[in-house]
Amino acid sequence: MARLLAADLAAVRFIARSAKPAVGRAFAIVISKLGNGWLYPILGALIFGWLGSAGIQVAALAGLNAVLLHCLFPLIKRRIGRPRPFRVDPHLRSLLAVLDEHSFPSGHTMTLSGVLVPIVLVLPATALSAVALLCCMAWSRIATAHHYPSDIFGGLFMGVVLAYPLSACLLAVW
Repeated sequence: MARLLAADLAAVRFIARSAKPAVGRAFAIVISKLGNGWLYPILGALIFGWLGSAGIQVAALAGLNAVLLHCLFPLIKRRIGRPRPFRVDPHLRSLLAVLDEHSFPSGHTMTLSGVLVPIVLVLPATALSAVALLCCMAWSRIATAHHYPSDIFGGLFMGVVLAYPLSACLLAVW
């Protein structure tokens, strides 16, 4: 277990270096801040642009997933209590303020994956864009020294595991 934790921290150190140049730092901060909530109205506008009024179901499902995940991840974070990478390694610098003190799971990745599930189910052509967006969010959360790769994978897994069955069932009923 100690070797896995050391590898996780080494990965953060490596990825955080990509945010040292001004462009990398700015990109990491912008993507992370978009994940604080600003990204979701943009996704909603895109859904309605593609689907018109039929997009209300997808937007409602995405919103329901986000609400459920927002209720779940703080409980998990407090229970696990894993400190953020910049708290563990004094050489790592947080690039922006944290919303809470715990790192596992990544709430940004968990919420984004949950919101993207119903979009991809209804619009499969968006899958590649969804993966690219998730990769950008994952990178930004590690580059800002707020999360370990395992936090990202944990958030992604939990987001999809909750959102997929709920979204598939409700879309089948609608």
